[in-house]
Amino acid sequence: MARIISQIEFIIMNSNKLHSALMSLSSPQNDRPQFATRALYQDVAEHLRQQIFSRQLEPGEWVDELKLCKALGISRTPLREALKVLAAEGLVTMKVRRGAYVTEMSERDVSEAYRILALLESDSAAQVARQASDAQLTELRALHEELERQVATREAFFAANERFHMRLLELEGNRWRQQFVMELRRVMKLNRHHSLFREGRLEESLAEHRALMQAVLARDADAAARLMRAHFENGLRATGATV
Repeated sequence: MARIISQIEFIIMNSNKLHSALMSLSSPQNDRPQFATRALYQDVAEHLRQQIFSRQLEPGEWVDELKLCKALGISRTPLREALKVLAAEGLVTMKVRRGAYVTEMSERDVSEAYRILALLESDSAAQVARQASDAQLTELRALHEELERQVATREAFFAANERFHMRLLELEGNRWRQQFVMELRRVMKLNRHHSLFREGRLEESLAEHRALMQAVLARDADAAARLMRAHFENGLRATGATV
């Protein structure tokens, strides 16, 4: 009898251990994927990206690697990996035996970027006018109203303008178009002669947005496409680019 009791205790003990092990394996903590922390060069790339967008590093400026390494407290390896990322994005240009330079857009570059954006975003505006739900149009109108509130502050207007355009693309749902536009808009931030810098252009741009928003809300796809295309054509003229 003692031997049987001992065997029963052994089975119960091991059964409890097995249950604990199974519970551990099925717990939410173990269900979570284990991601590696972001590599240092990615943080450096983001830091440089923001310096470029804020004009702390100007278009055409040479990137002083030694100065940056000292300021950031890093070796040249993560910095060079970061510069490769930015070169792939078109934000810096690598020159043989001369190093990296912040990309400078020519008038032709600006003209071509505006024309491509006009094609991509005019079609997107038409699609949204046709297929967006009432709730999605309400969301888009709220973004437009934010644009109206920010017209007196250029930087805030820039940010609200980009949110509106990118959300319109998201509502359409074409991920390839979103990717192309996002990359183009990133490079367009290098433009020295941004159309919204011209005096009076913010107010003109806002008026164009109002007309576009009315067309989208009216579900007039042809008018939405035409007005979006005109919006970019007017923006291009405001840059003074002649190509």
